[in-house]
Amino acid sequence: MAGEHTDCGTGASGGGEPEVSDSLRTFGAFVQALREHAGLSREEFGTLVGFSKHTVASVEQGRRMPDIDFVEGAEPHLGNTGALRAAAPHLSRKPGLASWFRQWARLEASAISLYTYECRVVPGLLQTEAYARAVSLNVPPLPDPAELEQRIAARLARQELLAVTRKPPTAFSFIVEQAVLERCTGGKDVTRELLDHLVELVERNWNVELQVMPTVSLSHAGMDGPMQLAETPDNRWFAYSEGQQNGRLITHAKEISLLHQRYAKLRSQALTPEESLSLLKRLRGAL
Repeated sequence: MAGEHTDCGTGASGGGEPEVSDSLRTFGAFVQALREHAGLSREEFGTLVGFSKHTVASVEQGRRMPDIDFVEGAEPHLGNTGALRAAAPHLSRKPGLASWFRQWARLEASAISLYTYECRVVPGLLQTEAYARAVSLNVPPLPDPAELEQRIAARLARQELLAVTRKPPTAFSFIVEQAVLERCTGGKDVTRELLDHLVELVERNWNVELQVMPTVSLSHAGMDGPMQLAETPDNRWFAYSEGQQNGRLITHAKEISLLHQRYAKLRSQALTPEESLSLLKRLRGAL
């Protein structure tokens, strides 16, 4: 199983600054050394990269996870060696998140649009506590009790992103395979609660669109596996692909365009949101 659904718990809400870690301290010290070598004050450097001197200070002191724009903007002014770009994916932040998921979690936290296609488990943003627990206990190695609770708490905290009270609310599109819903992960009681939760979420949250990909389908654009797409407040798009014990943040425009095409095709092949809601209710009634 993939990090979002097991090891990382799909984490914290993304708000606030990360806990200080050795990797963040090291990265920050490296940025500070390069900045000082370039003869730039924090304010001068911040102006060049488009961030305040306070943000620069937070990064250098290891209190803030550097944004992708910060890393890309810093490179040409700090020697353009690619060292910062190479180091950024290895930074760690809050507990409960798999290392490969953390960059995506940062993007997700501020995204204005999020698209998710999932063929393995119900996406973390849609899981109930009981379902999240069942998923975590299904995938070896089994976590110790403290780690398990950490994962689940992180996953549930991320669900704050679904709130319609956010300004602006994030627009969500989910496409989930029917077989995932029929698998009965955790047993019938867990599945009943999950289906009730999904129905309530779709009916209550106008910013959440859920489509089910039917088990029997003559055409299917998602054969290469799950995918996620996120639009940032400045209308840039990023993508994320996840597999066994790894995940990849995708920034290349051509790859993102390809995934957009596939996701658009999947939307046309899946049941409509209305048909999907009806199916959820039928599945619930059959249990």
